[in-house]
Amino acid sequence: MTSVSRRRMLKGATQAAALGSLSSLGLPLRALAQALPENVRVICGFAPGGTSDTISRRVGDKLAGTYAKVSVVENRAGAGGRIAIDAVKAAAPDGATMLMTPGSMLFIYPHIYKALSYNPITDLAPVSTAANIVHGIAVGPMVPENVKDIAGFIAWCKANPAKANYGSPAAGSTPHFIGVMVEKAAGIPMNHVAFKGTQPALVDMMGGQIAAVIGPDGEFLPHMKTGRVRMLATSGPQRSKFHPDVGTFAEQGLKDIVVQEWFGFFMPAKTPADVLNRASAAIRNALKTKEVMDSFTLMGLDPAGSTPAELAGRLKSDLAFWAPIVKATGFTAEN
Repeated sequence: MTSVSRRRMLKGATQAAALGSLSSLGLPLRALAQALPENVRVICGFAPGGTSDTISRRVGDKLAGTYAKVSVVENRAGAGGRIAIDAVKAAAPDGATMLMTPGSMLFIYPHIYKALSYNPITDLAPVSTAANIVHGIAVGPMVPENVKDIAGFIAWCKANPAKANYGSPAAGSTPHFIGVMVEKAAGIPMNHVAFKGTQPALVDMMGGQIAAVIGPDGEFLPHMKTGRVRMLATSGPQRSKFHPDVGTFAEQGLKDIVVQEWFGFFMPAKTPADVLNRASAAIRNALKTKEVMDSFTLMGLDPAGSTPAELAGRLKSDLAFWAPIVKATGFTAEN
């Protein structure tokens, strides 16, 4: 056999393997006929180690060989996730760039920034949700050990107003707004400290620099055994399966604080529909793998994929849901 024939056979085998991998996603033959992109960048707007980073990396790893030949995660932390969103907005709509973001950057930010640099509806194309979460509030060594619930924390904040502070993964994020809602409902002033992700906030809390942190409830799991982190409440309509012994805000008297959030994948606007559908199918397939499900469980995440249309509908619904809540708090942010 000549070297040319051998190369053709190898090329044909490689293409067949790629098509077989895509075929397992249930994609139509027309989509299978398209070659895999060389690379896909999954851009994450928060620091390594947190929920956003975990989702990006676990799902991103599975996109290699199914959606693209190579998958790379880039952390573009800063400005509460807006830097990453702007980077994807400006990218070519060719399927080579993908955003992974918490929903709050898309359904809360438009209500708090007067001059937001992106429009979540017109500048981004939905691909798939990745996970659903609830948030929790926890305290660290700064708060006495006898404070074990929201009522105790509120009493402590009233007695120690200079120390009544909490960290969140970003200004204007859902955890930040939960803090604002606690302030309003309990009638206490709390100083908000914005971080570039929940994990950096937890480091400061465990070091005694801040009193509390509000963030995805699963992000507290790795630190619970240290004894330096005590969960006080979670934000769902029922108790979190990851913290079954912890009452919800509503259970503990703050009945209006019932909040869930999602994480999702997006591409630049004008990305072709067939590309969005291929990426969505690859993501949904990745979310069903044991490796991804196990890693999500460790982070307190419920895997939840969707079609592009389903995510588009959810985003529009949440934009409408949060508008009156944001207005009632009176909170605005400066760019």
